[in-house]
Amino acid sequence: MPNEDIEAAAPIPLEGFKVHDAPTDLELYKALLDHMSDGVYVADRERRLLYSNEAAFRLTGYKPHEITGLSCQDQSPCPIGHVGHTLCRESCPLSDCMNDGSTREVKALLRHKLGRRLPVAVTIQPIRAASGSIIGAVEIFRDDSAWNEAQRKSEAMERMALLDPLTKVANRRCLDMSLTTAMREYKVTKVPFGVLVVDVDRFKTINDTFGHNCGDFALKQMAKTLVGTLRPTDIAGRWGGDEFLAIVRNVSLEVLGELAQRLVSTVSRIPFASSEGQPILLSVSAGGTLARTGDTVNELIKRADGLLYESKMAGRDRATTR
Repeated sequence: MPNEDIEAAAPIPLEGFKVHDAPTDLELYKALLDHMSDGVYVADRERRLLYSNEAAFRLTGYKPHEITGLSCQDQSPCPIGHVGHTLCRESCPLSDCMNDGSTREVKALLRHKLGRRLPVAVTIQPIRAASGSIIGAVEIFRDDSAWNEAQRKSEAMERMALLDPLTKVANRRCLDMSLTTAMREYKVTKVPFGVLVVDVDRFKTINDTFGHNCGDFALKQMAKTLVGTLRPTDIAGRWGGDEFLAIVRNVSLEVLGELAQRLVSTVSRIPFASSEGQPILLSVSAGGTLARTGDTVNELIKRADGLLYESKMAGRDRATTR
């Protein structure tokens, strides 16, 4: 919908617009725009830039005489655009706004004259003549760095809350949430899913003999191997200590067993040595099972833990799935 405020104020009296009955006190309008903290561009129907205010200069580095009369399709005088592609050339919101009369709001990267990038929030509104025809558009943009930084910190905090800081895989909280979701979906869709509980063999011995740095490295290797063994749709994480858990979706017991055996075999082939170069035998044991009708999450995990214990009792370095 056209912006009623823009309609009421149209036409904006700036050089380049051939509009009748425009106010003559152009300097007053310029002074008002120059006092804005947001950058302002004004363009005609051909997307020629007719005006830029002081804030636009501060944000872009382009002085008015450097851009006035040039088309926004030219990269150098049009600093609004995404890194990697130019809004003006692929999907120009300025042109779209003037074609349908609707306001556009976009997030973009401002390309400063000196080459640096600045995130901006851009609002583009049509400018109408007294007759109602669209004669151009005004583009208002503001520095969006603070919002971007807040968003980045928020996303980082969210990732930290769901990732194990040592292994960089999902933590216990994330796995608990994923298990609850998987169980709910299973009860509705009946699409089978299973879990694998995996434990590093003789981990305490590795820690006590070769040090915690060596133990930490073993856990990182274990996490990396677990993620690499599973499918993209599966979820793997650190359940606690030296124990890991994988949630395997849309799987049969046979496939679950194959994944578990592949994991055990892959870990046993990882070249692993102490800081002094002494070879260390690294292996894991695993237990896996499918969710059953009437299962709770706790019952499912308890059953998988029992199968892991069977693998340990049978000599370690093996998987038991049932």
